[in-house]
Parts: sequence; structure tokens; C-alpha cells
Amino acid sequence: MKLKILCTSDIHGYLAPTNYVKPNENMPFGLEKAATTIKQEQKDSDHTLILDDGDFLEGSPLAYYSAEVVKHPSAKPINAAYDTINYDFGSLGNHEFNYGQAYLKDTIQNTKRQFVCANILNKNGEPAFGKPYAIKDFGDLKVGVLGLTTQAINQWENKANVKGLQFKSGLETAQKYVPIMKKEADIIVVLYHGGFERDKAGKLSEKFTGENESYQILEQVPGIDALVTGHQHRKLANHLFGVPYVQPGHRGNYVGKITLDIDDDKKVTDSDAKLISTAQNKPYQPTKNIVDPIDQQVERWLSKPLSKINGSLRYKDPFKVRTQGSSFINFIQRVQMETMGVDISATALFTDEAHGFENPITMRNIITNYVYPNTLAVLNITGKDLKAALEKTAEYFALKDKQIIVNPAYSYPKHRDYNYDMYAGIDYTIDVSKPVGSRITNLTYHGRPVKDQQPLKIVLNAYRAVGGGHYSMYDESKIVSYNTITMSNLIAKYLQSHPIIDANNRQNFKVIS
Repeated sequence: MKLKILCTSDIHGYLAPTNYVKPNENMPFGLEKAATTIKQEQKDSDHTLILDDGDFLEGSPLAYYSAEVVKHPSAKPINAAYDTINYDFGSLGNHEFNYGQAYLKDTIQNTKRQFVCANILNKNGEPAFGKPYAIKDFGDLKVGVLGLTTQAINQWENKANVKGLQFKSGLETAQKYVPIMKKEADIIVVLYHGGFERDKAGKLSEKFTGENESYQILEQVPGIDALVTGHQHRKLANHLFGVPYVQPGHRGNYVGKITLDIDDDKKVTDSDAKLISTAQNKPYQPTKNIVDPIDQQVERWLSKPLSKINGSLRYKDPFKVRTQGSSFINFIQRVQMETMGVDISATALFTDEAHGFENPITMRNIITNYVYPNTLAVLNITGKDLKAALEKTAEYFALKDKQIIVNPAYSYPKHRDYNYDMYAGIDYTIDVSKPVGSRITNLTYHGRPVKDQQPLKIVLNAYRAVGGGHYSMYDESKIVSYNTITMSNLIAKYLQSHPIIDANNRQNFKVIS
């Protein structure tokens, strides 16, 4: 028999084919289009296993609207859309925790698909979100699905959102459960919200932190017949150590497909892995019927004007912003500093899709420019910490033919532009011609050189405040205060109390070669 495994990953709440930068677009992604592919593939096969690999709950304006504006106790519209596809099993992604555990638990309890998660444990050491694995029968063939999530969540997630949870290694958890599952199931599928930290030759392609353990899982855990991965938003379909694997991009731009040929002895004799583009699909009508009403509510909410601008908070070139700053970045820094009562701030340009704020500013501008549900924290740091953080952010740049470019390590295996921060309240220069670790020059605070032991206060988003993005100079012990309101809401609140925004074009940093 042939078993067809179909999967999505990292949908991030993008149900309709739009990124919401402009109203009612038709873009080459979205769960509605992925659903069409899945339904087409199901027609051609008697035996299909349909999986989602997590990060479904957060990311889009629709996901934000459901959680933060309508304040559903669970992600009702997202669940309803997924339920039109009849997924068998789902795993949890790291972004599932962004709106808190109560929201997540209600969501997974009110959907048809069964969640499996073996390596996120409660305080008693038991799986906290569903069973560790589950088995689906195809006649007398038993297929077991093991759910795993990247263990790195605890490194960056808001501590209140993961309180009481333990995050274990996916590798160690697979080593524990796969032998147990082999006694109950004929075929073993691992559904892992994590990616590859090594290339096929075994060479590290990113700094090893245990965040992406797929290579080690396939190398060190015998008995796995197929692996579904995610988290990195990569487009992968291949074999490693004889095992087929896929990683189907993000936002539903691809559906992963693994086909297993299984003989009468219930052994895999051949396999195939591929990705199917959803770009040219029409939306699957039953999914679209569910999504359209909430999507139109979101579009109306996004279009509501909030404030007018004296000057401009628009930009055309994201790279130019990252090398010279902009009035838009200055505005975000201003909101952060005034909200938290400090005069040093850091933020990133999180997306290259949007281009700042139009005039008048709308919720659409806020949500499509500041795409993460970050909260803010104030840290007590030293001048030495600040210099170390600036040196870390300066790693974002490299030189090629004497021209400043983005360091390829920030583009592959995953785009990580969000790990390049720009700072306000200080003046500094990044000299890319200097060695990594020695690139910051002319660093001053209130016009005076910053000293190593100088005490400073800085406002950061909560992800960065606990060291997220490998900023080890920041950690929880240095946090002195939190703001629990998400940054999007803080920006909206600021605009409501400031009907006229003056654009500030001051350039406090530069990047040179």
C-alpha cells in the first residue's frame, strides 16, 4: 500500500491569501490555498495522514485580532478554518505560547485535530499538552505520530507565558519514545516543530543551541520512517540517513508530501519527499466561507485612522533604514522610551514587507510593521553590556567587494533580520571594516563616551531582554520592570493620545566601511 503524508507548518494565522499590507490582496500563500492542495491530493490516494507542524496561533493581523481585540477565549476562527481540512494531528510551535497558556489550552481543546507533544512537560514531569504520541489505524496498519517542539522556547518566551513548564530536548525525547512506539505501531512519523542545524554533510549551518535538532534525531534515533519539520520557514524535501523529510515553508505557501510504499510485512520499501506550491490555487471554498466574515472584520479594523503626521514616517529601502536609521524607527523608539520612562532604547525592523506608517496612521500600519506580540522590559545594564550588545548587532553586516552587505548567516538557513537592533538615546558608529567584536566606535551617551562600569537603563522587547537572538549580555536577572501590554496596543494607545505625530529624522548612528 501507499501512505501519503500531507503537512503544513508555520501558517502563523495567515488563513486568507493576504499579508494585510494592502486590503484584500490575492497572494501566493494562505491556509485557504493549502487546503485546496490537500483536498486534491486526498482524491488521488486511499490512505492519507494530514498533519500540521505548529506555529498556527500567532503572526497575522487576524490572529492578533482574535486574541487581543475580540478576546476570544480560544482561537475560534483559526480552529474553524483548520477543521474544514480534517487534520489528523498537530504539534505545537514556539509561537503558540505568545498569548498565554490559557488561550493555548482552550484552543487545542476546541478543535477536531488531536495535538501530540512529548517534550513540553508540566511541573510533575508529565506531557502538558495532549498525549506524547498517537496512533492512527489504516486497516491493520498502525501509524504512530510523535509530537516534538523546539526546546529553545524557554530561552526567549515571556516567562509568565511558560510558567510551570519544562522544555526537554527533542532528541532525548525521541530516543525515549520511538522504541516504545515501535511496540505499538508499524510505521513511525515524527512531527517536530524544529529544523536542521546542520547540512546534509553534517556541517553546522548555524550556531548550535539545541534549537533545531532534526539532523541529530535522524542520525541517532533508529526506527523513524518519516520526519516532518518546521520552525525555520525553509523549503526542504529530501532524504537523510535513508529517512524522507520535509519542511514546507511558511504561511501555507507549500504543502509537504511524503509518500511511503509499504509491503505486506508492514515495512517501508520505498519513499519520496516533495513540496507542492500552493501559489496558483484558488482558495478551498469551505475554508474560505469560514474565513471571509472574520477577515472582513479585520480589514475594517485595520483601516481605522488613528493619528496624522507632520512630515513622513514612510521609507522605501529597509537596508538603508538599517544602516542610517529613519523617522519610523525613531518613532518606535520614542514610544518605547516614553512608555517605560528611560532614555535608551533598542528595536529592530521586523519585516521588509511593510514600509512604515502612512498618513493618517491606521491599525493596518501598526500591525503590518510591528508584527510580533512583544511586550517591553527595562533592564539595568552597564556600559560594558551596552558595548557588547552593539558589537553583537554589528555582526549583521559583512563586506563583499568593499560593499556593505547583510551577513549571509542572517539570511541562511533562516532570515533573522529581527536580530539586528538599532539603538536610540546614544550615538555610535559601526565600522564594518573592523573585525567582528571590535566594530563599535564613537559610542557616546549625552555627548560623553560610555564607560564600562557606567550604570544605564535600557528598554527592550521581552524577547531580547532575556537574551533572545544570542544576546547573552541581557538576561532576566537584569530586568527591573515589565509592561504587560503588547507593543501593538502600546503604539495604538500612544497614537490615540497624540493626534498629531511629528516625524523626527535625527540620525544617531551610522554604518561605514
